[in-house]
Amino acid sequence: MTTIAKLIAVTIDCAEPKRLADFYSQITGFEVQYAEEEYAGIGDGTTSIYFQRIPDRKPGSWPGPDKQFHLDFRVPDVAKAVQEYIDLGASKPEFQPGDGWVVLADPEGHLFCVCPERS
Repeated sequence: MTTIAKLIAVTIDCAEPKRLADFYSQITGFEVQYAEEEYAGIGDGTTSIYFQRIPDRKPGSWPGPDKQFHLDFRVPDVAKAVQEYIDLGASKPEFQPGDGWVVLADPEGHLFCVCPERS
């Protein structure tokens, strides 16, 4: 039998770790746990998102085959959350593949989806 692993964190490559930690802290409510020029992290005590400085990182195109990952977040009101996240520095790509959720890009171009609560 395979040992089951519990996901505790995801690390995202970026140019400005402190900036992305602040952005994601605001949209998730996670507390900033660590913030330096090379590395920053947010979390809720169970799950963490870390940001590692890679100065020459280039965001993947959307839509396109070079996207490596995206995060999904559930919210009670998609339209309201999308506007708030745009006000915080996210952008909304023109191409939107679904109905009911919205694809956004964080301030460095990492994609994430804003999804409605399940019925």
